[in-house]
Order: sequence, then structure tokens, then C-alpha cells
Amino acid sequence: MYRRPGNATRRLVGGGSNPLGGIFHSKSQTSPMLTVVLVILGIVLVIGYVYKGSGGSGDYKAFSKLDGDFSCTYDVHMAIPILKKTYGDSMHKVLHVGPDTCAIVSQLSKEKDTEAWGIEPYDIEETDMSCRSLVRKGLVRVADIKFPLPYRAKSFSLIIVSDSVDYLSPKYLNKTLPDLARVSAQNLVIFTGKPSMSKANLPQASRFGRPAKMRSASWWARFFVQTSLEENETAAKKFEQAAAKSSYKPKCQVFHLNSYH
Repeated sequence: MYRRPGNATRRLVGGGSNPLGGIFHSKSQTSPMLTVVLVILGIVLVIGYVYKGSGGSGDYKAFSKLDGDFSCTYDVHMAIPILKKTYGDSMHKVLHVGPDTCAIVSQLSKEKDTEAWGIEPYDIEETDMSCRSLVRKGLVRVADIKFPLPYRAKSFSLIIVSDSVDYLSPKYLNKTLPDLARVSAQNLVIFTGKPSMSKANLPQASRFGRPAKMRSASWWARFFVQTSLEENETAAKKFEQAAAKSSYKPKCQVFHLNSYH
């Protein structure tokens, strides 16, 4: 995108056997050249910093600011080490379903012996090079979760869901949750909002098509029973213990479920 500073130097000093010889010849000649070089270097550094912050594993702390106080995806980022301690060997093949899934997939892929895929249930509005690469490889897809997911049964050992089911009506939840359990070989973890987070901001309502419906733990417990999904009490206890040791306190509700057998 930019010409190399070295070439600019040779043009400004007028050539010669020693391309650096003219640099010290005149201050009037060097000042403009050095200014141009410094400006170019500054631009490159700024671009590099911005790219790093918006990359696949970017500054995920920004999610809570972008999505208001309610952002279960931010909780997922913080919970990945806790999930690793909870599920251990079940973290080999992981599917994340939720917004900003490129960042989640990038972070999960850094875990040892972990392969990760992602489903973006709404739309990938702004993507960086890292995210576009994940989409090209088929590791991240955009799919409407109100319909069957494009995976075979028991494709993943662990499925993590965030910022998704809160936007579904019971009509679609009755289809989506069983389908998520269908593609899970072992475990399903769902991060949902709490009733105290009931105020969804306007950008959320506009992006997702409807405001989030924050349901209580008792509501979800009844729903799991109705859809024949059993809570994984052993995993829930391990998660709570690991979270306590790491001083991790999720803002969202976290439910651990067994897949269908």
C-alpha cells in the first residue's frame, strides 16, 4: 500500500554509489524525507494496533460496551479456561453459537487439542481478515438457528451457546434447543441473560429483530424438562468450583445440559 522508505531515500538524495551518503549532506534535504518516513511508520503502527484490537481474538472486553450491559458472549470469553477445567477431554471438538463467534473460535483454537467451529445466528456485519479467513475455511458459518443446523448428529463433543436463545420465542425454542442437542455428542452449555438484564438497548433490538426476553432459572428448568433435556449436575458443580477458585463471576446464567442419547 505504501512505498518502502528506502526507495524514497534514494530518490531524495539523488543517487550515487552510496545511497546513504546524501543523508548527512544537507539538513534542508533530510528534514522533509525524515518527516515522510516518520509519518508512514506512524500510520503503519496505528493500523497494526487497530488490526490487533479488532482481530479474531481481538479485544473481547469491548463486547460488553458494544452490546450494552447484556453480553453473554463476553462471559464466554472469560469462561473458556473454566470450561476447559470442567469438561477436559470433551473440549476436543467445540461449536460456538452466537454473535462475534469469530473471536470465540479464534480463542478456542488456541487451546491445546481443541478444534473449534462457529455459527453466527444473525449476520457478520463487519469482518476483519482473520474472520474472513475462518468463513472461507468453513469454520464459521452464518445460519438461522430457527431452522436445523447444517451439521450431522453428534458432530461436536461440546456446544456453547450465547446471546442467541434469549431472542427466540418458545415456538422456535422448541425446535432450536433439541436441534442443538442433536448435533452434540456429549454436552451443551447455554449462557442466557438474567431477568435483571431485561432492558435491551435499541441497537440490539434492531440487529436481532426483536428485544431479548430474559427468563428466570425456574422458567428454563421447566423448559428443559418439557424438551427432555437433562441438566448435567456433575458438570455444573465442577464449573462452579473452578469459577470460585478463579474468582470468575458470570453476569449471565449458565446451564449445563446433557445431549440426547
